[in-house]
Amino acid sequence: MKQNLNNTKPPFRKLRGYAFDPSLSNRIDTAFINDIVYKVIWEDDLKDGPIGDYIEVIDYDPTIGKFFKPVNLNDSYILAQDGLSPSESNPQFHQQMVYAVAMTTIKNFEKALGRPILWNQRKILVKSKTSKKKKEQSSESGYKYSTEYVQRLRIYPHAFRDANAYYSPQKKSLLFGYFSSRPADPTIQMPDTLIFTCLSHDIIAHETTHAILDGIYDRYSDDTNPDMLAFHEAFADIVALFQHFTFPEVLKHQIAKTKGDLSSQNLLGELAQEFGSAIGGYGALRSAIGYIDPVTKQWRPKIPNGDEYQTITEPHHRGAILVSAVFEAFLSIYSNRIADLLRIATSGSGILPEGELHPDLVNRLASEASKVAGHVLQMCIRAIDFCPPVDITFGDYLRAIITADAELISDDSRNYRLAFIDSFRKRGIYPEGIKSLSVESLCYPENNERNLDSTFSILTKFLRQFSGEIIYADSQDYIGDARKVYQDSTDNSSIDISGVSNQNTRENIFNITRDYIIGRYRTGKSDINGLHRRIYQKFEGAPEFQKLTGLAFGRNWEDLGVTSSIIDGSRGPSFWIHSLKLSSRVGPTGSKSNQIILSLIQEAGIEVKTSGSETMINTFIPKIGLNETKNKFNLVGGVTMIFDLDTLKLKYAISKPLIDIQSIKNYEDAKINEKRALQIFQYYNNSQVSSFQAHFCPGRHNSTFETFSFLHHH
Repeated sequence: MKQNLNNTKPPFRKLRGYAFDPSLSNRIDTAFINDIVYKVIWEDDLKDGPIGDYIEVIDYDPTIGKFFKPVNLNDSYILAQDGLSPSESNPQFHQQMVYAVAMTTIKNFEKALGRPILWNQRKILVKSKTSKKKKEQSSESGYKYSTEYVQRLRIYPHAFRDANAYYSPQKKSLLFGYFSSRPADPTIQMPDTLIFTCLSHDIIAHETTHAILDGIYDRYSDDTNPDMLAFHEAFADIVALFQHFTFPEVLKHQIAKTKGDLSSQNLLGELAQEFGSAIGGYGALRSAIGYIDPVTKQWRPKIPNGDEYQTITEPHHRGAILVSAVFEAFLSIYSNRIADLLRIATSGSGILPEGELHPDLVNRLASEASKVAGHVLQMCIRAIDFCPPVDITFGDYLRAIITADAELISDDSRNYRLAFIDSFRKRGIYPEGIKSLSVESLCYPENNERNLDSTFSILTKFLRQFSGEIIYADSQDYIGDARKVYQDSTDNSSIDISGVSNQNTRENIFNITRDYIIGRYRTGKSDINGLHRRIYQKFEGAPEFQKLTGLAFGRNWEDLGVTSSIIDGSRGPSFWIHSLKLSSRVGPTGSKSNQIILSLIQEAGIEVKTSGSETMINTFIPKIGLNETKNKFNLVGGVTMIFDLDTLKLKYAISKPLIDIQSIKNYEDAKINEKRALQIFQYYNNSQVSSFQAHFCPGRHNSTFETFSFLHHH
């Protein structure tokens, strides 16, 4: 019986590109490994540009006022040769390169998070409207924020002429610059070589990660503690670094060159080689494992001394501490996994013979390195869902890594979690509020507030209904890697599909999510009493809920500086549902995790006054558009709540409290969290990056800012 293959959809599209950047193609020892083929998700409706479901490449160069002809990746000749050949001078290849790397990065996130990636929505301030049928929540100011779906991230390969590339939260775009090189040593690179940042895998992956993270937690660009901007930079570097290990030939080459010792100088642990040399450095822009000594010009390994975390505040240098901690954890795990192979290869001596490694040993070492790197990358990405929505620290991130991994993988037989703990300890990175650095202590405690069980059970059933609509919408146009996990155990016959339209999958998910947050009251659609209203009705005044979330839901919210909202004609404390997401993950042993991640955010106006040695903290009701100062600002609290859809229970509540939890435990009216308020006040007044804060931080001094443009300027 013949199988009809005429209409079989290809699983992926092959596109040629650089593994690192063009500079390695100009060196005889690396040229043959730098030309690789990316395998990206096949998109049927890919238009010239390329313009697909996730991204659109707009190739306009404002310095010369010219649009470059968009590449057609569906051209038969281009398809036949796996895309255009790598070229520094062909703008169409530049378009192909940014598309291939951005889509590869998106795929890695979707695989780890177990859901489609959505870009950060546009927020538009509009005057509140009320109607008898749709009783919306609004602030007493009469204004509210409306959201607008952003389908595609725009990418401009030739956006400006400068040594920079950045993600713009305002434009929802990646902007790549180009410039003439100015190397410190002409033997490293030819002076005045035209350098295109859009041809660097590391820079493209880094900027795409910024955009993805901004879509998950948009408050992570708020500069409220020394770790905030550093975390954004470090996380983007981590993703770019570990994607190196998905290139088989590159990995084998570096394994052979280092004889399996990845703690020595190698390309895999370095970022942006060409860019680093072009701006006057003696090597890569950044490295996770070493540096070039500016005096001797020799490579030296980075050795943590334990006080970096307490002394370094510049965002990139501070972020490098986190990157080195994660990379050291990878090296520890990798070393443990290859120990038996090295014992066999050395007959138990531990000393490899002179000469090159046997190709079979290289292949086995490369296989282990690739496997470990994949596991570590997924651990780092999965942890994002277990972080607080505001004011993250490196210690919070360590706890998130350990908790998320323990949640999905119960048997840590390879000691992955201990490797992370050890590498963070060496750098003096310790989370607050724990008794020890054991795995049990670092894991966030599971919710044991039994007084709210019945209420949460009702809420979780509502969230399960939400998950059903999301799954149905997703299954209509499956284009991801790991999106149908939960569908296997769900009866689709009971799903209300009235909210699903003929729009693309991700837009359907966005619209369904918005309906479940604010409510759905549209003709032809089944009504939904939104999650915002449900939380307000069920938890207002509940001390247990205040204690759990760290947010002000008691009767004295205005005394705490929280604005009032009007719902169904009654006044209550304002809060925002920051995000609502379904996550369906599969562990390496096949274990499944089906969860809803719900994040809430609340703000209070804080004014700190000092007189001599005395410090007084007052609260006030903030207004939209507050011009914040160093002593008058919004204190933002938030909580990430993780619901288990299989047991219909709230499992974790990971909070950055706005209120003092102890005051609730003492059966008093809630008090503002003075400890956090003072920490932020001291950071604002003592920070060494105040010039950055003064010109580029959101809210405090400017309504328009380009955070990442400033951070990436060289």
